[in-house]
Amino acid sequence: MVTGREKQIVDERIKKIEALRDEGVNPYAHRFDLNEERSHSEDIKKEFSGLKNEEKAGKEKVIAGRVMTKRSFGKLSFFSLQDLKGSIQVVVQKGEVPEKVVVDFKKIDAGDIVGVKGEVVKTRTGEISIMANELFILTKSVLPLPDKHKGLRDEEEKLRKRYLDIIMNEGIKEVFVKKQKYNAAMRNFLVQRNFLEIETPVLENSAGGAAATPFATHHNALDLDVYLRISVGELWQKKALVAGYEKTFELGRIFRNEGMDAEHLQDYTSMEFYWGYANFEDGMKLVEEMYKEIAMATNDSLKFSINGYDVDMGKKWEKYDFENLIKEKAGVNIYDASKDDIMKKLKKLKIDFDDSVDKWRLVDLLWKYCRRQISGPGFLIGQPVELTPLAKRSEKDTRKVEQFQVILAGSEVGNGYSELNDPVEQERRFDGQRKLGKSGDGEAMEHDEEFVEALKYGMPPACGFGVSERLFSFMMGRSIRECVMFPLMKPEIKENDKKKGKKAKK
Repeated sequence: MVTGREKQIVDERIKKIEALRDEGVNPYAHRFDLNEERSHSEDIKKEFSGLKNEEKAGKEKVIAGRVMTKRSFGKLSFFSLQDLKGSIQVVVQKGEVPEKVVVDFKKIDAGDIVGVKGEVVKTRTGEISIMANELFILTKSVLPLPDKHKGLRDEEEKLRKRYLDIIMNEGIKEVFVKKQKYNAAMRNFLVQRNFLEIETPVLENSAGGAAATPFATHHNALDLDVYLRISVGELWQKKALVAGYEKTFELGRIFRNEGMDAEHLQDYTSMEFYWGYANFEDGMKLVEEMYKEIAMATNDSLKFSINGYDVDMGKKWEKYDFENLIKEKAGVNIYDASKDDIMKKLKKLKIDFDDSVDKWRLVDLLWKYCRRQISGPGFLIGQPVELTPLAKRSEKDTRKVEQFQVILAGSEVGNGYSELNDPVEQERRFDGQRKLGKSGDGEAMEHDEEFVEALKYGMPPACGFGVSERLFSFMMGRSIRECVMFPLMKPEIKENDKKKGKKAKK
């Protein structure tokens, strides 16, 4: 909603835009010559940190960015210019700079994007600044920026107008610089170890590779119902192993039509790798090494804090046994207990559940209760075969699979296993999942006959692993939604729409 004061500001700015055009000045420039002299604010501050107060550097710099604040004291005027790396003060002093600069200063507003050419100086108060010799209006802003001190306070508005949140909050801007470092570090780690980056389909005939509810759509050209993928090409990457590739990975978007909270979104970036001739124990070693390297490249630290947990990935990574941990923390022997026993325990612990699902889905809820009591770092191992249809059975205990889940801050932050490559066993497991789906289990995996056919040609023993950008959000100490630059939002209800809605109800 535009307030009376805001409307007044907008009207004044539009008049300034019209005045500039009347003077033959384009208020929306086509370009600005940022040649080799161009610098960023923080680079200038570092380069000239040795200047004495009131000393001039004798060197001109070119800089461009957004005007954040402006103020005047008689013949002396200032504005702060914010660019990619930070902000710097620009000084406009009557008698010291060309008269045109003094005139142009009056034409700019907070929010405008400008270019500045001028000499580096250190003010009386010790602040590295630019004494403007030339001032270029590159983009006139129409709407005013949020209040400098109050900023954006409503969380929904921050996400909806993320561009403003980034302008006003240097911490948020830094998050997305670090996210690029995170993705690059993950990619580089795998490429350096001879993993081949591949691309797999986003639209699939069946939603395979994970236990999740997919988004469904229709492919008009083929007249075919399809799904947005729920894994980063797990079944496709394993077909690549059948084809003869030994190490593959993909870093890409996946989609799950499920709930939203601090750790879950419906579309987000994940990475999965598949490593031929390796097993889950090899995977644990590689993943621990990878997480540490990514953390250092992203945050220059192996430590982070989130949700009341302090995690140090430099500590020894423990191994937690699924069966023993539930026995220890919930007092339940999952193999001896019946479905009714599990439901009684969940009721006692005040954990919501759907009594139509099978026993092992309920056991998984019990495990998640226990998981919240573990800070990590470590790996969960020994999961029941019923919970992981694509993993190889353990040779030591056939009730379990060779799976490992990374546990950090009471949550799962990565999942891998020795891949099931026996086509007969895989078909049997898919049949079991099909029965669960018919009984109402929305997360049951579909039977993928084409994948089973590929397995029949022979896939080498392999380890597969996947991790979502939840890991990055944990390293940042923020919710996963905050770590997506432009998260999906419900359309904003405008004031006029609200009034229309009220009239319609009447």
